[in-house]
This record gives sequence, C-alpha cells and structure tokens, in this order.
Amino acid sequence: MQEQLVKISEKMFECQRVCNECFDACLKEDHVQMMAECIRLDRECADICAFAATAITRESSLSADLIALCATICQACGKECEKHDHDHCQRCAKVCLECADLCRRYA
Repeated sequence: MQEQLVKISEKMFECQRVCNECFDACLKEDHVQMMAECIRLDRECADICAFAATAITRESSLSADLIALCATICQACGKECEKHDHDHCQRCAKVCLECADLCRRYA
C-alpha cells in the first residue's frame, strides 16, 4: 500500500475516534437539542471514516471514491463542529478538517 494511503487511513481512524468522542460528549450537554446536527454529522463522519479506512487497508478498487466521499463528510462535520464552543467540538472540527484536506489532496 502507498505511504500516502497509509497516512490517509490513519487520519481517518483518528477522525473516527474523535467524532465518536464528540458524539458522546454532545449527548451529555445541557442543551442536547442544539447539538442535534453536530451529533448526526459526528455519527456519519465516524461511520464513513471507519468504512473508508478499512476499504483502503483492503486495497479496495473503490478507495478513491470513498476518499472523495470522506472528504465531503469530514468537511461538513468540521464546519458544524466549529460552530460550537465546546472543547470536544473544537477538537473534532480540527481533526475533521485535517482529514478532509488530506483526502482532497489525494483525490
């Protein structure tokens, strides 16, 4: 596997972990309804990152398509998380946007 794909899959697994942490922390916030879009995108982002990273490690012929999709979802999740002042959201936004950028550079 190419070194660049290894870096992308590692970033995707990191993004999955951070999104899951953000998702869990958002559910514990006082005004959870305000966090609904953040929670939804955290889940979607974590799921696609895990799936895409696994596909990359299997050297799937669809890896490029999944990387492009991952870039789109990570960008959306990062932008949503940036709207919230919570530390977990800001951390998530940073990693999601890094992942989106890495994926876009590959595509």
